[in-house]
Amino acid sequence: MFSQLHRRIPSILRRHTADNTLRRYASDICAQTLQYCKYGEPADVLELVELTASEPEDTQVLVKLLAAPINPSDINTIQGKYPVKLPLPAIAGNEGVAEVLQVGNKVQQLKPGQRVVVVENALGTWRTHALLQQHQLMCIPNEIDLAAAATLVVNPPTAYRMLKDFVPLTQGDCVIQNGANSAVGQMVHQLCKEWGLKSVGVVRNRPNLEEVKTYLKELGASEILTEEELAKTDIFKKKKLPAPRLALNCVGGKNASDITKQLAPMGVMVTYGGMSRQPVMVSTPALIFKNISFCGFWVTRWMRSHVETPAREKMFADLMKMFEQGKLKGVKCEMVPLKEYKAAVAAALDLKGLVGKKYILDMQC
Repeated sequence: MFSQLHRRIPSILRRHTADNTLRRYASDICAQTLQYCKYGEPADVLELVELTASEPEDTQVLVKLLAAPINPSDINTIQGKYPVKLPLPAIAGNEGVAEVLQVGNKVQQLKPGQRVVVVENALGTWRTHALLQQHQLMCIPNEIDLAAAATLVVNPPTAYRMLKDFVPLTQGDCVIQNGANSAVGQMVHQLCKEWGLKSVGVVRNRPNLEEVKTYLKELGASEILTEEELAKTDIFKKKKLPAPRLALNCVGGKNASDITKQLAPMGVMVTYGGMSRQPVMVSTPALIFKNISFCGFWVTRWMRSHVETPAREKMFADLMKMFEQGKLKGVKCEMVPLKEYKAAVAAALDLKGLVGKKYILDMQC
């Protein structure tokens, strides 16, 4: 996008003569962008290049990116393994928080100085500046922590929608999930606590297991089990917790099958990831005698089908209010300067879901 805008700058400068100060400000911006010209491992194919940004026209908005997370979907997109494949060369990154610098003459909803998040997928947020359309941005309160704001559009809505859209849950109902230490998993526990739901999380065994269990229970989890403990647990059989009506799966394979066994009759499993790269398997008796249902969820598809709808507005209003009130907090993160992107993407790949930490590119360094 920026290379095209760079070629347009001379004609833009000829047309706009009223505000020389504003024109110089925009045309002089040199944006650093993380691009890739072929699919592959991020550390190998990403390049930090400089492109020039022009001033916004009509409904365009020029923003300065402040921070952008490294999500698993970002890695998969660069590897060419994600359903969304961009024309190459492409700018990496799907999520981020920014400050409005300038707006086009037809922009009414945004003003310079406001903080915004990018609400449309695949726009390329791993860069210092971007020229976007106003409908691709959403204003947020400055009071929301920078890291939480940078990660507002993917993980919190994923947790919110899965808890709202598949099973009519009421206070006291139970939800079970694997990947309970993931960014989505942590949001699920917090939302369950806020909405009066019981939540059981399943995690892989690890050296700091007790520390992880304590942290997740502080967030709102009712119980945390390892995969081995799940196979032997009697918390549902002995009515310590009600049998889960909803299961959330981001792992697949045997782990998903073991969670299915704990579901109440007529329960629903929602799959939103497949970290094990193994298929979701289900026993025939679970389908016949318990009438369990299986669904999938992709937050990108939901966002695309709910642009400017009351459901999306209410969801983000709820989430932002909870963040402001301290009822939600973002996943643990580490801010990394943009120029150190190779170390950041390599570290993100090495986490393997055990740490429960997210790396965020800091565009201000």
